[in-house]
Amino acid sequence: MANHSAKHLIIGGGIIGCSTAYHLAKNGEKDVVLLEKASLTEGATWHAAGLVGQLRSSRNTTRMLKRSVAMYDQLEAETGMAFDWKKVGSLRLAATKERLLEAKRLTTMARSFDLEMEMISATEAKKLFPYIDATGLEGAAFIPSDGHVDPASLCQAVAAGARKYGTQIKQGVKVLDFEIKDGRITKVTTTDGDYEADTIIMAAGMWSRELGAKLGIHVPACAVEHQYIVTEPLPDEDLVKTLPSLRDPERLVYYKPDAGGRLVIGGYEENTLPFGDKGIPGDFVRQLLPDNLDRFGPLAELAAEVTPVLNEVGIRTVINGPIPYSADGDFVMGWAPGFDNLMMATGFLYGIAAGGGAGEMIAEWIVEGRPSLDLWPLDCRRFGPHHGTRAFMYPRAVEHYAHHYKMRYPGQEHETVRQLRLSPLYERLKDHGAVYGSKNGWERPLWFAPEGVEPVDQLDFLKPGWHRFAAEEHKAVREGVVLIDQSSFAKFEMIGVGSLDLLQRLAACNMDKPDGTVIYAQLCNETGGIEADLTITRLSRDHFYIVTGSGFGTHDADWIRRHMPKDGSVHLIEVTSARAVINICGPLSRDVLARASEDDVSNDAFPFGTARDITIGAAPVRAVRIGFVGELGWELHIPTEYAAHVYDTLWDAGKSDGIRDVGYRAIDSLRLEKGYLYWSGDISPDYTPIEAGLGFRVHLKSGADFIGRHVLEKQKANGTDQKLCTFVTENSLPLYGGETVLSGGNTVSLATSAGFGHSVGKMIIFAYLNKNLWQEIDFEIEVFGERHPIKRVDGPPYDPQNEKLKA
Repeated sequence: MANHSAKHLIIGGGIIGCSTAYHLAKNGEKDVVLLEKASLTEGATWHAAGLVGQLRSSRNTTRMLKRSVAMYDQLEAETGMAFDWKKVGSLRLAATKERLLEAKRLTTMARSFDLEMEMISATEAKKLFPYIDATGLEGAAFIPSDGHVDPASLCQAVAAGARKYGTQIKQGVKVLDFEIKDGRITKVTTTDGDYEADTIIMAAGMWSRELGAKLGIHVPACAVEHQYIVTEPLPDEDLVKTLPSLRDPERLVYYKPDAGGRLVIGGYEENTLPFGDKGIPGDFVRQLLPDNLDRFGPLAELAAEVTPVLNEVGIRTVINGPIPYSADGDFVMGWAPGFDNLMMATGFLYGIAAGGGAGEMIAEWIVEGRPSLDLWPLDCRRFGPHHGTRAFMYPRAVEHYAHHYKMRYPGQEHETVRQLRLSPLYERLKDHGAVYGSKNGWERPLWFAPEGVEPVDQLDFLKPGWHRFAAEEHKAVREGVVLIDQSSFAKFEMIGVGSLDLLQRLAACNMDKPDGTVIYAQLCNETGGIEADLTITRLSRDHFYIVTGSGFGTHDADWIRRHMPKDGSVHLIEVTSARAVINICGPLSRDVLARASEDDVSNDAFPFGTARDITIGAAPVRAVRIGFVGELGWELHIPTEYAAHVYDTLWDAGKSDGIRDVGYRAIDSLRLEKGYLYWSGDISPDYTPIEAGLGFRVHLKSGADFIGRHVLEKQKANGTDQKLCTFVTENSLPLYGGETVLSGGNTVSLATSAGFGHSVGKMIIFAYLNKNLWQEIDFEIEVFGERHPIKRVDGPPYDPQNEKLKA
């Protein structure tokens, strides 16, 4: 068999693979080859329902889906191929008062994402979709630019566009195996011979997991069963043609008008079945699964409540097909950690809606090194090693599926596959009333239920019950002494003679500091955007200790590893499990630490921003004087086996001072008061340190020639066009981030973070503003459809001079 070569080799001929090929070739990339083991569309694309909705919980995911619509608007003219694109809008019904709140929240979020969405009355909803029973309906939301499409025809049109620009599409070619050398895929073995390529794009949908196994990786993508019905024709075929797509989340169902006056009706029920968890059977080409009307029956009954006409027209067909899913219900995109040339493009639950935009982003990622939109919520580096395992992924996917339309309150946690990664303090904190949440598999206390209160999370859109308990914890940090279990931090040791040079290249600040210095640093990309926000402690000349957020370890380590020299002069070793972390903080924390430790922890002996090895009880501890709450405090990094002993020693030493435990919900309100920023929300690759107000961490005089320096030099010299601003209001508003910020009635930004500052007695909001608004003071924020005044303020509301921190 012949040997072949390609610049870009795409595995999979569904909508995502074809769209990636189209965008690569259209952008001038030569030698793009797509391999499909059967025929185009014959994975999950051909039986997809074909809804094209744009609103998602992330602004950039929504922007990406808007690009799909823009592509579908012009594709027929470009390729000459029709694919039944109907831009008829989408309707979301609110059957209860809670659903009305949810719809209002989504509508204000859509406005902040620059997507047109409007609240309408039940009567207006019935005018748009006359078959609904509007009795008791609270209202609805409408997005005019959504629509629906014939998936298979769309995919063929995209493939035609890809061919037009020079892509070679080979059907009936199956990938059998890979050869890997030094983290690079050097050969792809197929039924058509061997292929060599600069870039391999994994767009194989539900088969990605099996191909990943050949590469030695757990791809966190799988498939589950999804059913929908197609009705017999309704009496008025012309009316059906004009209907928008419809979702009724309360009744868990969606509708799409179909050819011949029929309706497609699908939904998301409890306990769908995983597919392929023991391997995908045979070739499984253009096959469906046996229908399960017992499982679909309850959804059909709910659909008949929404549209009573279903009682009069029969069911023509039941479609039960496997649809791609991922370990958290979102896409799996981006450069795979551990490989130089493997791009992931899989796990697309709503691939038809995402297809156009996702292909564009993947193409940019390959050609430019990063996409023009920061896609962290979709980035494959958000996953840990457990996410792709059968034991985790399938139960979590089935749970996500069941919750696709179910009411999800802000802060709601998953219930499946819990208690996976446990701190050594887990049981002690549970005994103290910890209400646990989960982050990257770690159980972390959200808040602590006092005696007599059940340790169950208390969620609500408007007045969550947990607020008052977190407020007490907040107060304890500001006035007393507390312990916070932060063992879930991701931690790394960097060792080797090339370590300092590498960190000087990566960090925007000067890393050549004395041993024992703790450095808060941003690692930037070529555009100056913040790729990582972490603390680095210099332990000795060629030895650094790196700490980052629980969910960012894979991402940050991958960013560092991709820049490491290949000569063995730098080693990066993950030590997350080796050390538990207890944060002791509050104005009385020094007194308690002094009683528990043999060492001098006075300000003179142990100033802010330094680290030392100390003894607590009988345990050796790496104490780091830094924190995320804005009070005197230490992060105590403890060999895991000593953690419980250290906790007990500190607890006993602090009893007379009323020591108590604090959870992550309080941390959030504390850091907002101090103006401390959270990566992936307030800061990201979309924003530079200078735009984010972190210019003091950018060292141009003493720093080295770090990545992104030329951009930050220009911004320091000439200023920026946008910056992160702080806003306050006396009103306690139910804000969660993503809300629309307005000036003069016009949308000007969205809240990147928001919460109530219990010490300052004000709601605090962060949002980026363009330069022309920097002198303005008065703004508004939209919350559940209502606008409230907010004021822009300079600096953090709490302790702007850092006197408490450095006490």
